Amino acid sequence: MSQTIDVPDDIARTVITPKAYAEDTPVHEAFRWLRANQPLGMARLEGIYPFWIVCKHADILEVSRQNDLFRSGEMPTTFTSIEGDATVRKLTGGSPHLVRTLVQMDAPDHPKYRVLTQSWFLPQNIRSLETRIRQIAREHVDRMAGLGGECDFVRDVALTYPLRVIMEILGVPPGDEPRMLKLTQELFGATDPELNRSRGASQERGDGLGDLQAVIADFFMYFKQITDERKVTPGADLATVIANGQVDGAPINDFEAMSYYVIVATAGHDTTSSSTAGAIWGMCQFPEAFARVKADPSLIPGLVEESIRWVTPVKHFMRSATQDAEIRGRTVKKGDWLMLCYPSGNRDEEVFDEPDAFRPQRAPNRHLSFGYGAHLCLGQHLAKMEMRILWEEMIPRLSSLEFAGEPTRAEAAFVGGPKRLPIRFAMT
Repeated sequence: MSQTIDVPDDIARTVITPKAYAEDTPVHEAFRWLRANQPLGMARLEGIYPFWIVCKHADILEVSRQNDLFRSGEMPTTFTSIEGDATVRKLTGGSPHLVRTLVQMDAPDHPKYRVLTQSWFLPQNIRSLETRIRQIAREHVDRMAGLGGECDFVRDVALTYPLRVIMEILGVPPGDEPRMLKLTQELFGATDPELNRSRGASQERGDGLGDLQAVIADFFMYFKQITDERKVTPGADLATVIANGQVDGAPINDFEAMSYYVIVATAGHDTTSSSTAGAIWGMCQFPEAFARVKADPSLIPGLVEESIRWVTPVKHFMRSATQDAEIRGRTVKKGDWLMLCYPSGNRDEEVFDEPDAFRPQRAPNRHLSFGYGAHLCLGQHLAKMEMRILWEEMIPRLSSLEFAGEPTRAEAAFVGGPKRLPIRFAMT
């Protein structure tokens, strides 16, 4: 008798429920059960397309490296209901995507659009930004030092530091940064009642499409003005590159330019904010980690990698199979939908010793937080440099660190991390 491939409904529902990610324990318990009992299984829930839950590190790599076999463009790249998908396709004239960023593209378009900005994020090029980033980091550390020994680290440091960095690179004026932060939180926090545009509980299915449409429209309106300006008066910023970008000898259209701005202006800081806050959360929850890094600053790069693994800001991406394929001895059929569950891969016991612990000394740290294959995160080197510089400026000045209240996480099954992080600290 062949082994069943169906995942129990309660487990499958936990994996897609934003509140489970906010509570943290339920979703990690669900993933732990899946890795042990159903490492590649099919979820069949009412109102949702059947989908494979890919929860093992090796299987996520296997799917991610085969971009022709498992594609991003034909089906939604983030989880949604059948009703949600139908609504989006009706709005877009058939596309499952409200935006068309690198995330939603496959070859041959993906590499052509990626190369437009790729050079900006190469290690040898971002090194020229280090002096300015260090200045921004020092400003934030000095501001934190003046807060009287207590703060909400998310609000006071983690949100604004990477925001300032990426907005300077993009060419957005400092006065517009609060607007960009608000729109980003409304986009990625669409399922969180405190972050979404309606400031209320989202639908059970977590689609919140009306809010998302409005947020994307606001982004597009803002960046259309910047595009028009940069076409007339080019500058030395990333907005100029996007505004004047060409693919196959022709200018990219407004929709794809606006989509490009959105991915840079949101993913370019939000995920870094989550990982930055996650490092402080980890060092408060595991005081030995703080003591270790404090005693040995050479562990700062390890602190960066571990916080990115431990938080895993991007929770999933979806792929669809272009033909039948075998994974872990099971046949994935052409057209099947797959959910790549990065928090699970990042706590896979076969790859990570004591996966739930926060260990800056962890080496090697083969986390999957930046993806793998053609869709490997474009900004990973910038994100790691920003975090390294912040800790180089902050940790030597921190003499004590602890929670000053109950920290909370965003209700988000796609992109999310710490939402509030009250801390008490002593700083020179």
